[in-house]
Amino acid sequence: MNQGLTAKGRATRQRIVVAAARLIRERGAGETSLDDVRAATATSKSQLFHYFPGGRSDLLTAVAEHEAGQVLEFQQPHLGDLSTWESWQAWRQTVVDHYAELGPRCPLGSLTAELGKSSEQARAIVCTLFDEWEAALTRGVRALTRLDSAASAQCARGILTALQGGIVMLQATGRTDYLEAALDATTRPLWTVATAT
Repeated sequence: MNQGLTAKGRATRQRIVVAAARLIRERGAGETSLDDVRAATATSKSQLFHYFPGGRSDLLTAVAEHEAGQVLEFQQPHLGDLSTWESWQAWRQTVVDHYAELGPRCPLGSLTAELGKSSEQARAIVCTLFDEWEAALTRGVRALTRLDSAASAQCARGILTALQGGIVMLQATGRTDYLEAALDATTRPLWTVATAT
């Protein structure tokens, strides 16, 4: 989508995407109109459609891509190397701190509750995000525990599912203890397995 744009054009497009993402986090996708995005970014209708020819659908897809990138980026470098118990603990704390700071303005919440339902393209982005996230966790489980591929994938899926539930409860209550409990319950057994082998 950025092909053929100048550096200034790419920067303008990114500014629109970031502003739209912020509005969607605060209001929800259904309550965020193109006029709202135009007002927040001081762009004209023609300018908006220059960068997003398909209108709302193209913009929501771009926001989904942006938010998916944010979800994985903040977890680095920990997510890229979960080969030790210390790296798992550092990843866990990073996740808890990050989502506690975001509270209800969570990109993951807007992705799963809002953007993933907006179009097939956005749904595909959400699916790719979860596939990549699960794959990184699977590599980490396997590196720490030496479990086989199937068992490692099952553990990773459980961690990811528990994490999502903890985030939903954090958003609803403002409390991190649910997220912390979910992560502890799904990661502590990895240490038991790792030290038993």
